[in-house]
Amino acid sequence: MVRLPLTPAEVERGQRLGALLRRARGERSMLLTALEAGVSPETLRKIESGRVATPAFPTIAAIADVLGLSLDTVWSEINRSDDGVGPARPARHPAQRLAS
Repeated sequence: MVRLPLTPAEVERGQRLGALLRRARGERSMLLTALEAGVSPETLRKIESGRVATPAFPTIAAIADVLGLSLDTVWSEINRSDDGVGPARPARHPAQRLAS
Protein backbone atom coordinates (compact mmCIF):
# COMPACT_ATOMS: atom_id res chain seq x y z
CA MET A 1 0.00 0.00 0.00
CA VAL A 2 1.25 3.43 -0.93
CA ARG A 3 0.93 6.10 1.73
CA LEU A 4 -0.15 9.51 0.57
CA PRO A 5 1.97 12.39 1.82
CA LEU A 6 0.55 14.22 4.80
CA THR A 7 -1.10 17.54 4.21
CA PRO A 8 0.01 20.56 6.24
CA ALA A 9 -3.30 20.33 8.15
CA GLU A 10 -2.61 16.69 9.08
CA VAL A 11 0.89 17.57 10.25
CA GLU A 12 -0.53 20.42 12.36
CA ARG A 13 -3.16 18.13 13.91
CA GLY A 14 -0.41 15.65 14.77
CA GLN A 15 1.57 18.40 16.46
CA ARG A 16 -1.49 19.49 18.46
CA LEU A 17 -2.12 15.89 19.50
CA GLY A 18 1.47 15.51 20.66
CA ALA A 19 1.35 18.74 22.64
CA LEU A 20 -1.93 17.71 24.29
CA LEU A 21 -0.53 14.32 25.32
CA ARG A 22 2.68 15.88 26.68
CA ARG A 23 0.68 18.38 28.75
CA ALA A 24 -1.64 15.67 30.06
CA ARG A 25 1.29 13.40 30.93
CA GLY A 26 3.01 16.18 32.89
CA GLU A 27 5.76 14.79 35.10
CA ARG A 28 4.56 11.24 34.61
CA SER A 29 7.12 8.86 33.13
CA MET A 30 6.86 8.29 29.39
CA LEU A 31 7.86 4.65 29.92
CA LEU A 32 5.16 3.93 32.50
CA THR A 33 2.52 5.81 30.51
CA ALA A 34 3.35 3.83 27.38
CA LEU A 35 3.38 0.50 29.19
CA GLU A 36 0.04 1.21 30.89
CA ALA A 37 -1.44 2.12 27.49
CA GLY A 38 -0.03 -1.01 25.87
CA VAL A 39 2.15 0.85 23.37
CA SER A 40 5.89 1.05 23.05
CA PRO A 41 7.69 4.03 24.60
CA GLU A 42 9.07 4.74 21.10
CA THR A 43 5.53 4.98 19.70
CA LEU A 44 4.48 7.38 22.46
CA ARG A 45 7.63 9.45 21.91
CA LYS A 46 6.95 9.69 18.17
CA ILE A 47 3.32 10.69 18.73
CA GLU A 48 4.24 13.30 21.34
CA SER A 49 6.92 14.77 19.07
CA GLY A 50 4.52 14.92 16.11
CA ARG A 51 6.55 12.44 14.05
CA VAL A 52 3.49 10.19 13.81
CA ALA A 53 0.81 12.63 12.75
CA THR A 54 -1.92 10.07 12.10
CA PRO A 55 -1.68 7.35 14.77
CA ALA A 56 -4.25 4.57 14.87
CA PHE A 57 -7.45 5.29 16.79
CA PRO A 58 -7.00 2.40 19.30
CA THR A 59 -3.54 3.74 20.13
CA ILE A 60 -4.85 7.22 20.87
CA ALA A 61 -7.83 5.83 22.79
CA ALA A 62 -5.54 3.74 25.00
CA ILE A 63 -3.15 6.63 25.70
CA ALA A 64 -6.01 9.05 26.37
CA ASP A 65 -7.58 6.57 28.80
CA VAL A 66 -4.33 6.21 30.76
CA LEU A 67 -3.95 10.00 30.91
CA GLY A 68 -7.56 10.55 31.94
CA LEU A 69 -8.45 12.41 28.75
CA SER A 70 -11.85 11.99 27.15
CA LEU A 71 -11.89 11.29 23.44
CA ASP A 72 -14.11 14.37 23.08
CA THR A 73 -11.33 16.50 24.56
CA VAL A 74 -8.74 14.94 22.27
CA TRP A 75 -10.96 15.39 19.21
CA SER A 76 -11.79 19.03 19.95
CA GLU A 77 -8.17 19.91 20.68
CA ILE A 78 -6.66 18.39 17.55
CA ASN A 79 -9.39 19.68 15.25
CA ARG A 80 -9.62 23.25 16.47
CA SER A 81 -8.94 26.02 13.96
CA ASP A 82 -5.85 28.20 14.19
CA ASP A 83 -7.86 30.89 15.98
CA GLY A 84 -9.00 28.30 18.54
CA VAL A 85 -12.67 29.08 17.94
CA GLY A 86 -14.03 26.29 15.77
CA PRO A 87 -13.10 23.09 14.03
CA ALA A 88 -10.45 23.21 11.35
CA ARG A 89 -11.58 22.52 7.81
CA PRO A 90 -10.44 19.12 6.55
CA ALA A 91 -7.71 19.30 3.95
CA ARG A 92 -9.21 16.56 1.80
CA HIS A 93 -12.16 14.25 1.70
CA PRO A 94 -11.72 11.47 4.31
CA ALA A 95 -12.21 8.74 1.72
CA GLN A 96 -9.10 9.92 -0.11
CA ARG A 97 -6.83 8.82 2.74
CA LEU A 98 -6.46 5.33 4.09
CA ALA A 99 -5.73 5.00 7.79
CA SER A 100 -3.00 2.66 8.81
